Amino acid sequence: MLRRRMGYADPSSGKDILGNRSLCFIFICAFGLVTLLQQILYGKNYIKSAQQFSRLKGDETGNWTGPVNFSDDGSLKPARNGRKRCFRQNFQPDSQISVIVTPCLADIKKKKKRYLENYDGSYEYNSTACRELRQEIMDVKVLTMVKTSELFERWRNLQVCRWEQNKEETSNFKMSLSRCCNAPSFLFTTKRNTPAGTKLRYEVDTSGILPITTEVFKMFPDDMPYSKSQYKKCAVIGNGGIIKNTKCGKEIDSADFVFRCNIPPINEKYSADVGTKTDLVTINPSIITERFQKLEKWRRPFYEVLQNYENSSVVLPAFYNTRNTDVSFRVKYMLDDFDSQRGVFFFHPQYLLNVQRFWAVQGVRAKRVSSGLMLVTAALEMCEEVHLYGFWAFPMNPSGIFITHHYYDNVKPRPGFHAMPHEIFNFIHMHTRGIINVHTGQCT
Repeated sequence: MLRRRMGYADPSSGKDILGNRSLCFIFICAFGLVTLLQQILYGKNYIKSAQQFSRLKGDETGNWTGPVNFSDDGSLKPARNGRKRCFRQNFQPDSQISVIVTPCLADIKKKKKRYLENYDGSYEYNSTACRELRQEIMDVKVLTMVKTSELFERWRNLQVCRWEQNKEETSNFKMSLSRCCNAPSFLFTTKRNTPAGTKLRYEVDTSGILPITTEVFKMFPDDMPYSKSQYKKCAVIGNGGIIKNTKCGKEIDSADFVFRCNIPPINEKYSADVGTKTDLVTINPSIITERFQKLEKWRRPFYEVLQNYENSSVVLPAFYNTRNTDVSFRVKYMLDDFDSQRGVFFFHPQYLLNVQRFWAVQGVRAKRVSSGLMLVTAALEMCEEVHLYGFWAFPMNPSGIFITHHYYDNVKPRPGFHAMPHEIFNFIHMHTRGIINVHTGQCT
């Protein structure tokens, strides 16, 4: 109080004697000096190594795979992916230690790209080049390891290799499916695997139970209509926009058995790409609900849509939840009313649960696997050789060109319900291992 009245002022109050600002200034100056010394020393070493490198023979300079002498001071460490790193410093031509200097990964990619572009034809499945290309894809253990563009590039490179089935890999995979799922016995509900009086538990509404009455029991086939490895070559057709303009229709129609998903259009507008042959087609009950008013009114429009598939059988997830049951049963009633000889089947809920668990172990974790994955899983047990068309889960094709979601429209699915990218990622790995053949380009 007294100092304020007398106008007293502390002469050191405006100064920062070794305070925060002074210490900060000293720290900045020291940091700048250390950085400057590092740059000077680095520059000398760089000039020295450049001079040493320039003394190498011309053929060694032009060819990085040739022998180059330099001392290994312990700095040569393997890269994370197992490949040697490239080193362009500390060359000592007079050293007695001789090692092979390998090119940088970027140089390898450029050389490989030029080599593939200049190659006219297809590599054999077991050629050295194809083994390397397959390994590049197998090195990607999970989808998040690489950018989508990098995965696309590796997949494009692999297309120069002629696909060949790996009998051992295929057999092992089929054995795994047989142990967990057993499609030849449990793909559909039948009188044999679901006797009258059974209390059938729903796939999702596990608290819900459907008593198999005599009326329901009569709708089931006596036994599974398909057996293990019954067909030599099967085609499973997805509805992705990747199949547009591929001209794969004839190739698809030449298969012994053709699966399709959710009654897609196969008329003249699309048949050149997707073919017309159909032996089994899935129907999602939501399609019947939304497009055909649950078949509670007019039924002929739906019947006429099915006529496009000739005598193919249809399969529905009637026991996915309680809402699906009545709508699915109406399909059977309707076809009986029209005296149709078309087979109507219902997925066995336990089979679908087992399929869901099987693929969850493979990294496909979603509320529900897609209809396409269900059919691919069944085809692997029913067929000796499985080919996939129209399966893709990205907005661009492998060449980076934008494509529609379906080959007939661009309506997106409900987000978060399926894990489509992870499904396709598994298919790419299975193609690489020689288990299935995934077609994403034009057919010859």
